[in-house]
Amino acid sequence: MTQTMTVSPTSASPTARQVWNRTRGLLLALLILVVAGITLAAVRSGDHHGRLDPRSVDPEGSRAVAELLERSGVSVDVVTTLDEATKGTGPDTTLLVTAPNLLTTYQQRRLSTATAGSAGRTVLLAPAARSLHHLAPGVRAEPSRPVRPREPRCQLPAARTAGPAETGGLRYRADVRTDTGCYPSDGLPTVLVVQGQRAGDTVLLGSSDLLHNDRLDQQGNASLALQLLGSRPHLLWYLPSLADPSAAETDEEPGDRATDEDGAAPGSASFTDLIPSGWLWGTLQLALAAVCAAIWRARRLGPLVTERLPVAIHASETTEGRARLHRKANARDRAADSLRSATRTRLAPLAGVSPRDAHSSEVLVPAIAARVSDAGGDLHALLFGTAPPDDAALLLLTVQLDALEREVRTS
Repeated sequence: MTQTMTVSPTSASPTARQVWNRTRGLLLALLILVVAGITLAAVRSGDHHGRLDPRSVDPEGSRAVAELLERSGVSVDVVTTLDEATKGTGPDTTLLVTAPNLLTTYQQRRLSTATAGSAGRTVLLAPAARSLHHLAPGVRAEPSRPVRPREPRCQLPAARTAGPAETGGLRYRADVRTDTGCYPSDGLPTVLVVQGQRAGDTVLLGSSDLLHNDRLDQQGNASLALQLLGSRPHLLWYLPSLADPSAAETDEEPGDRATDEDGAAPGSASFTDLIPSGWLWGTLQLALAAVCAAIWRARRLGPLVTERLPVAIHASETTEGRARLHRKANARDRAADSLRSATRTRLAPLAGVSPRDAHSSEVLVPAIAARVSDAGGDLHALLFGTAPPDDAALLLLTVQLDALEREVRTS
């Protein structure tokens, strides 16, 4: 017949209810954080819906400039694939590429080949180094600057007619003197017109903000946008998409493996380039908050004070808890020191030794040796020895100390 034994929980083995009471606050905070994140993502999921889309009336859409162009006699067609964009190029067409950095190397090469001989105009919005290599050779992108009103400071008729406009973003450095740079920031243009081999040209805009619905009526944004996009009777508004079948095609050539001045491949981007600047600032703020929290938690409010315990704690519970801590930390040395120190303290008055000499081996050991019947044992090693090498030796030490104390009490 077997009997099932139930082990009652101790302070070192909390129950499920105790674990729940300790962690429910943290779990509730995490739940609130997750719900808030999902709610914020759902609310802001439509913030960039239709960005730079000529059919969108959102603040970052471009329906306003498209309607102004159509009223001026310019036909506006929206395309989302590379095949439609390349087939529509011609001397009477302006091709607007809203996201040139989204194009693959293969797509950039095809687009460059189609526009090079078209004698039309190509407008690229905020092209970075990885797209300039194919779409605007000889032009380098420099770090961006904030978008704000700037003066033209160039001889480009469209810029002189528009006057001050809200420009900024990426800046460009051209190696060809025939290129025209306008709206400079720190000496480098944010709007650059690159002349082609034939009658066509390529316009680089460091920022697309002046085409947004909510900015078109400010400064000379509308005039500059209409003149840059309306120089031809037909405007092809190209919205690159990852769903374009040509994005999966590849046709690498040896020249594609060339590198820029900084050693990076023309079509490559580092991990930090793919992270939005807002996330980097958010990470910095979180790190600063963590440092402030650590300083706050580590501060000292004054000297430590003793307080009476609100409840009575049994000595057995305290002993068990301390023993479990020692065992968890493998602190056999501290456990042995505690056992020997307590034994010496109890043996000293029994052997006629004063409390101040209880921990002196020169005084205590001879006094104990005079009272025990078997003095052949090594009392010094027993009461003042080294730490046990393992748990079995620690258990043996406990048994020996207990036997020694019983013998001294009965002598």
